Amino acid sequence: MSDAPVGVLLLNLGGPDSLDAVEPFLVNLFSDRDIIQLPLGALIQPVFARALSKARAPSVRKHYALIGGRSPQLPLTLGQAEALEKRLNGTARRFQVRVGMRYWHPTIAAALDGFVNAGVSRVVAVPLYPQYSLATTGSSFRALERARAQSPARNRLTVSAIDAYADDPRYLDALADTVRDALACCAPDRRSQAVLLFSAHGLPTSFVTRGDPYVSQVRATVGGVLSRLAVPNRHLLGYQSRTGPVSWIGPAVPTLLDELGREGATDVVIVPVSFVSDHIETLYEIDVQFAARAHAAGIITFVRSVALNSHPHFIDALAGLIERHLEAHA
Repeated sequence: MSDAPVGVLLLNLGGPDSLDAVEPFLVNLFSDRDIIQLPLGALIQPVFARALSKARAPSVRKHYALIGGRSPQLPLTLGQAEALEKRLNGTARRFQVRVGMRYWHPTIAAALDGFVNAGVSRVVAVPLYPQYSLATTGSSFRALERARAQSPARNRLTVSAIDAYADDPRYLDALADTVRDALACCAPDRRSQAVLLFSAHGLPTSFVTRGDPYVSQVRATVGGVLSRLAVPNRHLLGYQSRTGPVSWIGPAVPTLLDELGREGATDVVIVPVSFVSDHIETLYEIDVQFAARAHAAGIITFVRSVALNSHPHFIDALAGLIERHLEAHA
C-alpha cells in the first residue's frame, strides 16, 4: 500500500486579491464560455471580455474598496482547507488539501502541480458549490480536465469528483445553526414573525431550460434547513447577483424586499443559501446594498446569517463526503 497522501482539491470561484486585480479577474470571468456563450464566441469573446471588464471595473473596484480592497474568499478558503486537512488526518488515511480557483490564484493547474510534486497520485475534487450548476461546478470541472490535459504529469493523477451535496445532513445542520443564531438577533416579541429570506446566486434562465439542476437543488437545501428549524416563520426564496441583459431566474431579492416593506414586514433574516464563504455577494451585495434597500422599504431589523466559512459542521460535512466517496471508489 502506498504511503502517499490522498489529495483533496477544493474548487472555488476566486476573487481579486487587490483593487488592481479587479479588471484582470473580470476578464477571466467574462472569458468563460461555460457562463457566457456569444455567437462566434471563440472569435469575439476575448474582445468582448476585455471591453466589458474595462467598463465594469471602476464600479466593481468601488464595491471591493468598501469591503477591505480585496476579496476575502482566498484566505477563508485556505482556512477551510486547513481545517479539513486537520479533520481528515484524524482518520486512517493521510490527506493533503489544496485550493484551486476558477478565475484567480491559486489556479487549478498550480494545485495539481503541487499534488504532483508532493507525490500524490489520487485526488478527490470537491467543489465549494453545494448545489450543482453548469456555470459553477460544471465550469470548474471542465477547467480541471483542461489543466490535466496540458501536462503529462498532471494527467497521470487519478482524479474523481464529488459533484453536489445540497441535501447533505451535516451541511444542512451547519446552515440551520447559522439561521438560529441570526433569528436570535431579532427582538424576542417579534422573532416568530421575522421573515426568513433565503438568497441564492442567480442563474440565467437559459441554463434551467437546458436542464440545469441548480434551482431544484437550492430548493432541496432550503427545505432541509426549514425541516431542522421547525419554526413558524414565513419563508421566501430569492436570487441575487444578476449581471447582463439576459433573462434571469427569479424572483430577485431586491424585489422581494420591496414587497415585504409594502406588506409591513418589520424583521427579515436573510440566509445566503448557496454561498459557503464570505465574498462580495455577502459583504457588499447583502450587507450594504440589500440592507439599505430593506431599511428604505421600512424593514426595521435586517439580519444576515453568517457564511459557513470554517463552521465545524460544514468541515465535518466535507470530510464525510470525501470519506464516503473514497469508500465507494476504492
